[in-house]
Amino acid sequence: MNYFKFFGIGVVALSLMPSCKMAEKEKEKTEQPNFLFLLADDQSYNTINNLGNEVMKTPNLDRLVNNGITFTYCFNQGSWSGAVCVASRAMLITGKYIYHARRDVDTAQLWGETFFNAGYKTFMTGKWHNKNHTVLKSFNEARSIGLGMYETKGCMQGPGYNRPTPENNSWIPYDTSLLGHWSPRVKDIIYTAEGKKIGDTYVVNKHTSQLYADNAIEFLENHAAQSNKPFFMYVAFNAPHDPRQSPREFVDMYPSEQIELPENYLPEHPFDQGERYTLRDERLGPFPRTPEAVKVHIQEYYAIISHMDYQIGRILDALEKSGMADNTYIIFSADHGLAVGQHGLLGKQNQYDHSIRMPLIICGPGIEEKVKSKALVYLHNMFATTCELAGIPTPGTVEFKSLVPLITGKEKEGYETIYGSYRSFQRMVRTKDYKLIIYPVAGETQLFNIKNDPWETNNLAGKPEYQEKVGELFEKLQVLQKEVGDTLDLSDYNLNSLKI
Repeated sequence: MNYFKFFGIGVVALSLMPSCKMAEKEKEKTEQPNFLFLLADDQSYNTINNLGNEVMKTPNLDRLVNNGITFTYCFNQGSWSGAVCVASRAMLITGKYIYHARRDVDTAQLWGETFFNAGYKTFMTGKWHNKNHTVLKSFNEARSIGLGMYETKGCMQGPGYNRPTPENNSWIPYDTSLLGHWSPRVKDIIYTAEGKKIGDTYVVNKHTSQLYADNAIEFLENHAAQSNKPFFMYVAFNAPHDPRQSPREFVDMYPSEQIELPENYLPEHPFDQGERYTLRDERLGPFPRTPEAVKVHIQEYYAIISHMDYQIGRILDALEKSGMADNTYIIFSADHGLAVGQHGLLGKQNQYDHSIRMPLIICGPGIEEKVKSKALVYLHNMFATTCELAGIPTPGTVEFKSLVPLITGKEKEGYETIYGSYRSFQRMVRTKDYKLIIYPVAGETQLFNIKNDPWETNNLAGKPEYQEKVGELFEKLQVLQKEVGDTLDLSDYNLNSLKI
């Protein structure tokens, strides 16, 4: 390879010197790194074999863990609505803290837009969930722009909810007639005489994970053959969001009778957080949560993750085949986690680690292999991180900092405290050792020693010896509220009886 580069330059130097200079400029452009960003939906931090879950079969995510750095304490700042993914993705594409992202997502300079302006070919496929005009701002090309979720046949009155029970046990995750992931409605970016726009909706009879992988592979094949620009790919799976459907061979990997209940399994949450029986996510399973029902939901959750892992493997293989892998940063994460029976919950509208914490894996040129960092970080650091890795300016509007100093080992510590919120119902502050959750509507307070109690089962808030720690964390929470634009007034709240 070096011989041909040298030989080519020598020939051109003798005859067409200006062309040589132009070629060198083009070469400099193509040496900018590529980015392949893979985003799961609802995937908790403890669902990858190589990160400690020995039940999981995730050979391709394991492959990424082996090839780069994994941040094992990556978080989402929460949500202003039950659709937690909307808020997480708004923060991701703006680089702004939660309530600033809510305010500015329609007007801010976006992640993909920044790379497009820097000369990158920008491509997306999959779930977006932040309005069509932001897709158009961000990407040259978008295939199969997906919905926030794909409902099952019969919706909430169908067999996919309040199951399994003796009366409702007909659901089969590999039954393609039940719609959901099997029949996604999608749209593309199209180009017309009037310019770039979002095309009409159409239905594809293919599982969402396979569809998005097919699109990503096609882009890689075409890009390798036709373009000398660096690329920025945003591949966002709907998996493992419910309905948790996958082919039978993946479901059969996890017999429900062999699934173990998590240590923090509860039939019901100890108190009503504010919308116990009204949240759609929570109505997927029966009240109270039976061990049998939780095991079935975990089985299907694991199965759709393994199916997504298989599709990710296809994308990684296509990247290798394209010849562009050595100059490509690959990032894998999720918008947030999921309870799936932990603490008596099924959804993500809570501040326990299973729902606010997700995997974050980064591998690529110059990144050391098999590194696991315990630094506290956010998913939303990716905007600034990728800009620094690409050598392009990070917009001044971006608030989440770059993780490059942590990736290179120049720094060891991330954020001292992590902030979290959910509507007006919950506020959270977390350090490496402790977590405080307050429930302004329910009038409840929780304090967990995360270091000694990672399953968050022993509430210390009512113990006299921990009142100083509760007060200390409450003060930190109020400081973080101001930073992120949270206007919920907690100044007059009594930590012993939080009532509005």
